[in-house]
Amino acid sequence: MTVIVTENVPARLNGRIAVWLLEIRAGVFVGNISKKLRDQLWQTICQQVENHHGNVAMAWASSSNEVGFEFDTIGENRRIPRRMDGVTLISFLPQKK
Repeated sequence: MTVIVTENVPARLNGRIAVWLLEIRAGVFVGNISKKLRDQLWQTICQQVENHHGNVAMAWASSSNEVGFEFDTIGENRRIPRRMDGVTLISFLPQKK
């Protein structure tokens, strides 16, 4: 299972993701795809987000850790992934005034 959540990205990127995953809410995509396709899709996402101020989070099922999933993010967001003792946790940046 793979889940992708997009915010403030170009419509063409959401369209590209929707080719492979089902958009169950605006900017929320879910589906079962291979690791190879997931990696290719993430490359496409990174290329398109770099030129905009949007952000994307992608999570997928994984048996390589205790929590049963892994995730990656790109773009500006208050939530920043931090790796601690082999587990990825989330820290928060202070709110902008």
